[in-house]
Amino acid sequence: MSSTQQTILLIEDELPIRRFLRTSLIGNGYHLVEAVTGREGVQMTASVRPDCIILDLGLPDMDGLEVVRALRGWIQTPIIVLTARGQEQDKIALLDAGTDDYLTKPFSVGELLARIRAALRHSSQVRPELRDLPFQVGQLRVDLAMRQVFIGDDEVHLTPIEYRLLSILVRHAGKVVTQHQLLREVWGPEYADAVHYVRVYMQHLRHKLEADPARPAYFITEPGVGYRLRID
Repeated sequence: MSSTQQTILLIEDELPIRRFLRTSLIGNGYHLVEAVTGREGVQMTASVRPDCIILDLGLPDMDGLEVVRALRGWIQTPIIVLTARGQEQDKIALLDAGTDDYLTKPFSVGELLARIRAALRHSSQVRPELRDLPFQVGQLRVDLAMRQVFIGDDEVHLTPIEYRLLSILVRHAGKVVTQHQLLREVWGPEYADAVHYVRVYMQHLRHKLEADPARPAYFITEPGVGYRLRID
């Protein structure tokens, strides 16, 4: 195995799905290790130290949400959940527990590979040696150390709330951040149900930072759940 080859841990109990994903992931250059139960997945995470974890939500021994909570107690490895549950509250619970991303079944291999690449990019961006570097995607550049925001060469002035909202999205770039998480971190826990605040200020950010606010290229809405800052 190449020293630069990235390792993915697949925690999935259904053999047909494992076979399908095994072919796709290995064929795209990843080193794959597999677990068939939640407990085995947690143990293999400790021994293998994968670069990314793909986790099926419906496991025979424990719920995938329990696995996420167990792992998030000691690792920051990206976790992508595969789920047949399409309810908004299920998705929010996954993200609040520490899931980086999720795919609702059925899904395409192309979409899964794109989500893996995004998760791995985000993981590399938050390494200690990189965390102080300016964030950039397209024409948008955010320097958190200097508290400056640019579109191209032009500095954009944001209000304090707009800047706090943007800085949280930058720190979680590539990941879905729930509306409730944004409310807690920007406005405080007493505003946990004021979801209209997030919508209003996201519109402000889009009008200031997007070329076409009606068709955002940077600030992507995950309907009913939250927002994602694009990283590629």
